[in-house]
Amino acid sequence: MAVDAAAMPTVPTSAPATNSSGSSNSSTSGSSNTGIADNFQSFLMLLTTQLQNQNPLSPLDTNQFTQQLVQFAQVEQQLKSNDQLASLVKIEKSSQSTQALVFVGQTVAVDGSTARFDGNATWNFSAPQDSSATITITNSAGQTAYTGGFAIGSGNSSFVWDGKGKDGTKWPVGDYKMTVTAKDTNGKDVAISTEVQGMVDSVDLTASPALLSIGGKNYTVDQIKRVVRPSASS
Repeated sequence: MAVDAAAMPTVPTSAPATNSSGSSNSSTSGSSNTGIADNFQSFLMLLTTQLQNQNPLSPLDTNQFTQQLVQFAQVEQQLKSNDQLASLVKIEKSSQSTQALVFVGQTVAVDGSTARFDGNATWNFSAPQDSSATITITNSAGQTAYTGGFAIGSGNSSFVWDGKGKDGTKWPVGDYKMTVTAKDTNGKDVAISTEVQGMVDSVDLTASPALLSIGGKNYTVDQIKRVVRPSASS
């Protein structure tokens, strides 16, 4: 289509400011500006001007013109959608931080084999069937602190270590890793998954996502498998 460019008016991408305060506010945020998709008067002005300045021998293709306007509006709406998604992300981060605070002081279980021993250490097992297991606990230097047999039932079970070796030696506070080798009644190996159980000491809200501190190690909320309610003393 032939259009006289000199006769085309400048179409504002935002609503014209009527005072100085309005012009200053227009630079704050893209999502707060009024764009062409929201200003029907701009559409009418642009359409009327093109109709007035079209070449009679080559009339304006209204279908193409309409498609261009629709595409322009869709692009702007997508930009606004991006702003809204950014706001939703901020809200989600705030929600995750609030959710993480709930776990402070709670005893939880997370996937892993290394637990912090300070008075006792607890590991949880998940077995597909009853099995006889050999449990080996080593310190951070690889020294064996404890080894012994343990009957693991089908489903979930726990092992609490009091820090004593088979010879009665009391081991110091530190990180200890458990290794489990299990066999069923036919002597076949059984895969055992382990979890570390401990209390959430604190939450780092500056991290994204928030980090829970359990026995000196950091975990995210989605790594928590279960919350364990302490047994009531009789």
